[in-house]
Amino acid sequence: MKAALERIEPGFGTSFLYRKFESGITANVPMWHFHPEYEIVFISGGKGKRHIGNHLSFYEDGDLIFLGPNLPHLGFTEELPEKHVEIVVQMKEEFLGRDFLQIPEMFAIKQVFERAKLGLSFSGKIKQEVGKRLVAMGEMSAFDRLIHLVQILNQLAESEEYTILNADSFPVEVNAQDQERMQKIYEYVQFNFQGNIQLEVIAKEINMTIPAFCRYFKKLTQKTFIQFANEYRVAHACRLLAEDDLSIANASYESGFNNLSHFNKQFRAVTGLSPRDYRKNRKKLIKVDNNIASMED
Repeated sequence: MKAALERIEPGFGTSFLYRKFESGITANVPMWHFHPEYEIVFISGGKGKRHIGNHLSFYEDGDLIFLGPNLPHLGFTEELPEKHVEIVVQMKEEFLGRDFLQIPEMFAIKQVFERAKLGLSFSGKIKQEVGKRLVAMGEMSAFDRLIHLVQILNQLAESEEYTILNADSFPVEVNAQDQERMQKIYEYVQFNFQGNIQLEVIAKEINMTIPAFCRYFKKLTQKTFIQFANEYRVAHACRLLAEDDLSIANASYESGFNNLSHFNKQFRAVTGLSPRDYRKNRKKLIKVDNNIASMED
């Protein structure tokens, strides 16, 4: 399976592409891919990984992301067994017209387009409000859908409930050979992170010596291959720690760490928290969210 430029063509009578996927059907193909279009993805529920450029993190209770053009990424729901709806909207920057973003009324939307080039994840009320609007777009006429999308972009532009995902990204306009190599590297980590990851194996896979591979990966991602592999393992551990019935030691083992002390050190380096504090803070967040929900009801 090779990485590829995903070619996106809007349907007849529309200037952007809107797609809705129910549980069990993956919208984002499970490969390292990119496209020149901006992309909004809403996932209504469940937990999973974000893998965008050299950014790797874990989401809970669904996700709402806005990605700029040519940000390489993997699908966000391929490991998502929970029932969910996924909405994908893809558009070129000039989908409203070449100079439309230059008019004064579009200033805020132009700014959020710029921020999206680093990858944005939205949370809190904005995620739920925009998610509902994205789902509702599926039943609208082409004209109403366009007006709705502009309103959604304005909501995202005015919101402060977002996180920049890829602020230290590597240059994303990667050539075809690099795309194919990175696909092989990421697949190797994806299928082997719970075991013994070996530099010599992946270096041989992409026809490089170990020193050349280490230099190549560091140049492309601004991090070492081992650092990247550990970040992938920590992201997986975050998902496991969300389950109350799994101990921290078991989460460490299931994520590919054979030493609990090393796991704690790597987890803190990636998340800024110990595994115990991460789980404790997550429970506090859920309690606060539940209180807010009961007040709104």
